Amino acid sequence: MFRAAKQNKIFQDVVDQIQEAILSGKLQPGDVLPSERELKELLQVSRGTLREALRVLEQKGLVHIKLGVGGGAVVQDVSYEPVSESLALLIRHQKVSLAHLAEFRAGVEGEAASNAARRISSAETAHLKHLLDQAVACAERTTGRTRSFLQADKAIHLNLATISSNPISIFVHKSIHENIDRYYEQFLVMDPDAIQENIQDLRAIVQAVISGDAEQARRLATSHVYRFTTYMQGVVDQNPNQG
Repeated sequence: MFRAAKQNKIFQDVVDQIQEAILSGKLQPGDVLPSERELKELLQVSRGTLREALRVLEQKGLVHIKLGVGGGAVVQDVSYEPVSESLALLIRHQKVSLAHLAEFRAGVEGEAASNAARRISSAETAHLKHLLDQAVACAERTTGRTRSFLQADKAIHLNLATISSNPISIFVHKSIHENIDRYYEQFLVMDPDAIQENIQDLRAIVQAVISGDAEQARRLATSHVYRFTTYMQGVVDQNPNQG
């Protein structure tokens, strides 16, 4: 499976070899890589080079390093978490503006809603209606309304991605919605009128999806993203130091 690393780019070659073995399926989730001693001999590299390469692979989420007796580098299933963490860092360092996020979300969420309308099953229809009912119930709460409603809103967006049956869309939606709370907390004023407007949008989107109207679902999801981004941008414009 492994060969001596190329000496002119030894560190990267070690990473590439192990990564390729994982991505090609030669190593499956749960498999334990050969011991450090065996890998050193197979790859003909130093302990320091090998350990640094394994740390990079762990940062990528491809392996998990277990310490102690019976430990080693265990192959992990592919996860969206490393990308989500990178997106979180971009957001915290203010490298992603509201305009950037809206432009991207409008495309991916519009496409997800459109595909969901084309592919939704009867069981998925029932579940989507249930999620909408939960959002409405959260909007009517007297305590903890905003937080619970935003969680219900997120569940609907993620469910539309799931219904679209596109693993890339699901991955991207999870990455975005795990990190968008910072914007909501700073810039989104969710008073009763705004929550009701959001509910109306969600009802219309869900209805279009259930009815199989792909273009209407796309249009409604896109306009929903841009409208609430405009509201948040208004807060930014009034408090430029806050953004």
